[in-house]
Amino acid sequence: METQKTIDALNELIEINNDRVEGYETATKETQAADLKSLFAELSRTSQDNLSQLRAEVNRLGGKPEEGTRVTGKFFRVWMDVKAALTGDDRGAILNSCEFGEDKALEAYEHVFEHHTDQLSSEQLDMIRKQQTALRADHDRVRALRDAA
Repeated sequence: METQKTIDALNELIEINNDRVEGYETATKETQAADLKSLFAELSRTSQDNLSQLRAEVNRLGGKPEEGTRVTGKFFRVWMDVKAALTGDDRGAILNSCEFGEDKALEAYEHVFEHHTDQLSSEQLDMIRKQQTALRADHDRVRALRDAA
């Protein structure tokens, strides 16, 4: 197992969690609904917890945790800003944008499992699986709310 490849794989997940945190900060600003603001704070906390674990692991390996976001995350936030401006606090549109972001987060975790499993220890894989499970639960909450909107 090559340490730099492990760090790179973990940093991919750090980037997508950075995207989620920024995305939910944007979503919180785009809605006036108190229940959505509360939900978005909870969803952001999931990623903040993930980030804490992932950064600690990168640091333990002697690497530098990624501080930025992915380009797709930037597009997601810009798209959400434009859509919110056009729809004027449309609950369904905001939740639809959030589900898009949740799909991207799950895709990033799947990518790591498909392409980087051999670069991760069993402990790292367990940590990532637990994070993926939490993200899937968040995704399903967003989808259920979107479908009800």
